[in-house]
Amino acid sequence: MSVRLELLDIHPLRDDLYNELHSRPFQVLPTPARVTQMAVLTTPEQRQQQFEHLQELHWLLGQPVPEQEVGCFEQTFGSLRVRREMHMEFASYTFTNLAAGDDTPFSETGISLLPEGWLEQLAGTVVAAFHLDIRPASADTEGDLAYVRQHFEGMRLVGSRPQEGAARVWGTFQLHSDGFGRFMVMNQHMSDSQLGRLTQRLMEIETYRLMSLLALPVAREITPALNDMDQKLAVITQALADNQDVDEHQLLAQLTNIASRIEAFRAHSTFRFSATRAYHRLVLTRLEELREDELSGHLTITEFMTRRLTPAVKTCEAVSDRLEDLSRRIDRASEMMRTRVELAIQNQNQQLLSSMDRRSKIQLMMQHTVENFSVVAISYYLIGLLKVALDTVHDAGIEFDKSLVLGVAIPVTLLLVFLGVRAIHHRFIRLAKRQ
Repeated sequence: MSVRLELLDIHPLRDDLYNELHSRPFQVLPTPARVTQMAVLTTPEQRQQQFEHLQELHWLLGQPVPEQEVGCFEQTFGSLRVRREMHMEFASYTFTNLAAGDDTPFSETGISLLPEGWLEQLAGTVVAAFHLDIRPASADTEGDLAYVRQHFEGMRLVGSRPQEGAARVWGTFQLHSDGFGRFMVMNQHMSDSQLGRLTQRLMEIETYRLMSLLALPVAREITPALNDMDQKLAVITQALADNQDVDEHQLLAQLTNIASRIEAFRAHSTFRFSATRAYHRLVLTRLEELREDELSGHLTITEFMTRRLTPAVKTCEAVSDRLEDLSRRIDRASEMMRTRVELAIQNQNQQLLSSMDRRSKIQLMMQHTVENFSVVAISYYLIGLLKVALDTVHDAGIEFDKSLVLGVAIPVTLLLVFLGVRAIHHRFIRLAKRQ
């Protein structure tokens, strides 16, 4: 039964997901060949400049110019093969010289066939640059070793037999007089495809190990500052532990300053340290894929990387972990400081409330006293008015005992004024309780 897949709902990235696993195919390399690889740190602006530079190469060599940039570009110009791969933060260029030439190793390299001056115009910052000389191996292993030594400028060799002895690989992991690193691959009985995969792993090991080491200068740069901040934090924490009489606001300002410096260091180094861990894992994976055997008592590439690269990566990881630890400790110390400040503020507020309560009681007592005085004052004025009224009535011809009436009115007036003031006082208390 035929199924029309286009009638189904297809994810828009389905083709890209399928093609991703095939976007960087291994090269097929003949023996002999000369390969040069360069890894160049690239900004988004430089990425476009590099593509235009690659277009210029096609124009110089008389080939059709590519119109669209791809993640992995490969083109052969006669005996020159050019491969450009885009990574997250760098671009790798692989130049392969397939022409038969002088048999002297490294006298011709992968970049020998490039147009004069083209490579010097490449945008970006070069991190890795090294040559690989691929040639057939002879049956005389000791003779090969003596031959190899002549072409590495007396530097100590690192060598092994990868892929269970299918080839012999030599290198120094150092820069030579031409500014490039060097590797020599002697093919024992590998096919062109196997040789391409081996060469690709070697290039990735060298490139990724250099990229992983970019964090080491950063770690060394910030370590003295971390030591200083660690000491200051220890003094502050000890003062808090001893419950010393300290200026909380001043200590909190110091902690804030340390925290801001830590965050600045993290912003500057977090990506670099994370990239180092990722690159290191890639190096370890590629080393496992080599399946090396020891060669003539020399350190294998895996042993060399384990002894030299791993400690450097561990240093970067230790500094990264220390940054995170300092950040957590500062948060805890700041929390303790804030708690102390809050307790001090609460204590001050409690004292203020107690003082206000005492003042309120005094004011209430004064108010009661004033109320008592006000009863007498109001009664006095009322009695005065009553006396005037009694005099007016008596002068009008109505006979009565003014003294008796006034004497009786005085206590009655005092009682009525007192009861009226108390009623008003209780009314205001009820209103306050409702609110």
